[in-house]
Amino acid sequence: MTRKDPDSESSGSSEPGPGAAAPSSLDPYRAWRLRGFRRFLMGHVTSVVGRQMTSLAVGWEIYQRSHSPTLLGLAGLASALPLLLCTIPAGQLADHWSRKKIVLLSQVVACFAAVSLALLSAWHTSLPAWPVLEGARHGLEWIVARVDHTAAPGVDRGIPVMLALMVVSGLVRTFGWTARTALVPLLVPKTLLSNAIAWNSSLFQAACALGPALCGLLVAKAGFPLVYAIDAVGSLAFVALVAPIPIRQPKVQEGTGAGMAKGDFLSGLRYVFRTKLVISTITLDLFAVLLGGATALLPVFADRLHVGAVGLGWMRSADSLGAIAMSLLIAHLPPMKHAGRTLLAAVAAYGVAIVGFGFSPWYWLSFGLLFLTGAFDAVSVVVRHTLVQLATPEALRGRVSAVANVFVGSSNEIGAFESGLSAGLFGPVASVVGGGIGTVLVVIAVAWAWPALRRFGALDGAIPEETPVGSVYEFKKGIQKPGTQETEF
Repeated sequence: MTRKDPDSESSGSSEPGPGAAAPSSLDPYRAWRLRGFRRFLMGHVTSVVGRQMTSLAVGWEIYQRSHSPTLLGLAGLASALPLLLCTIPAGQLADHWSRKKIVLLSQVVACFAAVSLALLSAWHTSLPAWPVLEGARHGLEWIVARVDHTAAPGVDRGIPVMLALMVVSGLVRTFGWTARTALVPLLVPKTLLSNAIAWNSSLFQAACALGPALCGLLVAKAGFPLVYAIDAVGSLAFVALVAPIPIRQPKVQEGTGAGMAKGDFLSGLRYVFRTKLVISTITLDLFAVLLGGATALLPVFADRLHVGAVGLGWMRSADSLGAIAMSLLIAHLPPMKHAGRTLLAAVAAYGVAIVGFGFSPWYWLSFGLLFLTGAFDAVSVVVRHTLVQLATPEALRGRVSAVANVFVGSSNEIGAFESGLSAGLFGPVASVVGGGIGTVLVVIAVAWAWPALRRFGALDGAIPEETPVGSVYEFKKGIQKPGTQETEF
C-alpha cells in the first residue's frame, strides 16, 4: 500500500490581496490562473516525476547488481530513518523559518544527490578501496550472507554509497515536503485553497504514474545515469520556477516557539491515543502498509516475470493509475454513508489483491492486481485523511497531523525494509503473500478491537465541537462525557 505524498494533503489559509476579484466558484482553473501557484505547481510536478524515476531506478540498479531483496529492504530503511527522526523538527523549522528558502535549499541538495547517483552509476567500478567503503561493503556482505541466501556472493563497492545517498534523499524529502505542504496556503487565497489542493493532488498522482513508466523506458534505452541526470535537472527547474515567486512568511503566534516542540508533539500524541476513531484508522493504515507493501520487491517480480526495466516501470505506475481512476470515481459518487465499513472493506480488498499479485504467473494479471491495490488504497487515503482531519479540533489539527505523518508517512519505507528482509529469509512470494494475509488479519483485528470504526457512518459525523472539556474535546456526534479520559464514537 502506497501513501499519498504529504504535498497533496496541504491545509491552511491565506486571504486574497487588496482589490482581488472573487473568482467564480464554478471555474475549475481558478487556482491555476494565479501565476505564483502555477509556477509552484509546474516545478512541483517536475520534481516529483524526477524523484519517482530515481526511486525506481535505485531499487532496480541495486537489484541488478546484487539480486538481493535484503539490500532492497535496507534501501527502504535508509529512506525511512530521516523521516522517523526529523519530521517534528522539520515542522518546527517550517513554522519558524522561510518556507520558500527551505524548499529551494532542499531542491539544491536533491540535485547534488541526483548528480552523485549519476556519477556513481557511471563509474561505480572505479571507486577506490577506501577503508570506510570497504568496511561498509563488508558489513553489508555480512548482513546479506546471514539473511539472504539468493544474493550474489559479493556486494558492489558502490552500493554503500548509494544507501548513504538514500539517507540524504530522505532528509531532503522530510524537510522539503513539510515546507512545500505549508507553502501552498501562502500562494492562494483561502477561497481557492480547496481548488489548489485538488490540482496539487491530481497532478501529483499523474506524476507518480508518469515517472516510473518513463524511467523504465529510459533505463532500457540509455541506462541509469540519464535517469538520475533528469532528476537533477528537475530539481533545478523547480528552483528556477519558485525562486522569483514573492511569498510572505506568516508571523509566528506568541507562545509557539521552538521550546514548545516537545509539548506540542506530546499533546497531539495524547489526543491520537485517546480518540478511538483516530487511533484505529492510523493503526489500520500503518500495519496494512507495513505488512502489505510490495513496491520494494517489484524489481524481484519484474525479474521473475522476465519483463525488464520497461515492464517494471509500468508495474510501478499501475497503483498510481488505479488511484487516479478511483479518485475520479469517488469525486462523482455521492458522499459515503458508511465510511467505517468502507475503509475496512477497502483495506481488506487491498490485502486480497496483494495475495493475488504474489501468486500471479502472468504480467498482465500482476499489472491488473497492482492497479486494484492503487484503487483500494485511494479509498483508504480519502477516508483516513478526511476522518482524521474532521475528527480533530482545529486547535490540535497541526499536531495530530504531525503525529500521523510520523507513523503513516514512514510506513512505506519501513514496510520496504520488512519486505526485503522477509523476502531474503523466506522468498519473495512467501513475503508478499504472507503480507497480504497479514493485512486481512489486521483488518479483522482492528474491526474487533475498535467497533466504533465499524459502526461509523457519514464522515461529517466526525466534526468536533471547539469547546474543550478538561484535556479532551466533545464531539457533535460522539458520546464523550465530561471527566472521561477516552473519546469514543
